[in-house]
Amino acid sequence: MLEVTRFVFNPFQENTYLLHDETLACVVVDPGCYEKEEEQELVQYIDAQQLNVVMILNTHCHIDHVLGNAFAKDHYKVPLYIPKLEEPYLRAVSSYASNYGFYQYRETNPDGFLTEHQEIAFGNQKIKVIFTPGHAPGHVAFYHAESRKLLGGDVLFYNSIGRTDLPGGNGATLIESIHNKLFTLPDDVIVYPGHGQETTIGFEKRTNPFCGLNVK
Repeated sequence: MLEVTRFVFNPFQENTYLLHDETLACVVVDPGCYEKEEEQELVQYIDAQQLNVVMILNTHCHIDHVLGNAFAKDHYKVPLYIPKLEEPYLRAVSSYASNYGFYQYRETNPDGFLTEHQEIAFGNQKIKVIFTPGHAPGHVAFYHAESRKLLGGDVLFYNSIGRTDLPGGNGATLIESIHNKLFTLPDDVIVYPGHGQETTIGFEKRTNPFCGLNVK
């Protein structure tokens, strides 16, 4: 059974997730930990649960989702996988991190790239990569069909959507990703977004003022 554990890190209030199951195999998604206290919070939970971190995944490479990449990769000695189209955006973070006050940001390189429809296996689980551009050019989501759980990054939020005014963002593309990639999933799929509270596909179809199916 897939378990999802959320941590809220850094001034952007970014959601970092741990995916783990009965084998104790664990995947870290979008490590946003930056302060030492945040790093310790993550490590202490993993240690207490006796989890075995096997890889790190990024949904996309905006600064708030990658602040902890280097720490997690170095601490657990595991590979980092990102969408190929996000590589230049990951490399750009070091050039502007100080503008946001992140003077201690450490750059790290990806060890491989994620592709649409790819299945990622860990423990007894398999999650599918879904290409969801718009907020970021290479943005992906991770879907666990068995438990109907979606790690959605910054595409779809509780009654909101991801911003599209950052480099590479596109509003029409974002709405297309939501309608054609996410809203085709079952209504009871739980969405774990990159910021804020959980929601479901069905709820957002009915009520989201930006992309709901009743929006004209």
